[in-house]
Amino acid sequence: MLKNRFKKILVALYGSMHSRRGMNEAISLARQYDAVITGMHVIPGFPKNFGTSKKYETHAMKNIGKFMSDARINAGRHGLEFEEKVVKSNDTVAAISNQAKSGKYDVIIIGSRGQGSPKSEYFGSVANGVLHDSSVPVLLVK
Repeated sequence: MLKNRFKKILVALYGSMHSRRGMNEAISLARQYDAVITGMHVIPGFPKNFGTSKKYETHAMKNIGKFMSDARINAGRHGLEFEEKVVKSNDTVAAISNQAKSGKYDVIIIGSRGQGSPKSEYFGSVANGVLHDSSVPVLLVK
């Protein structure tokens, strides 16, 4: 019965040391259960001083591509399937929680400290928000 417990793992990736630790935990869990890992990144609303949203998205996608590629390579070294999910949202917590629910993921893995927006830092971390908002089990990695 436990063999089928975790088949789909959603891991929040932001390029931080904490999200890399989350990815390592996702790999460990995926190896045990032969699961598929989906790395998810949420692009927040763009800063007004950055010019156009297109310019900001191009800049963001360059950075996102780098750490998603690293995650894909890391998962591949362990013979695991890795999928990418990049979404735009001004509510990172809701985006992660909604993706986990609609995608029927078995668990969300998230680093306890990442690179959140000033709003999320003021009202609480993204990890804390997902922990309280999600109906899907959450594994916090410190």
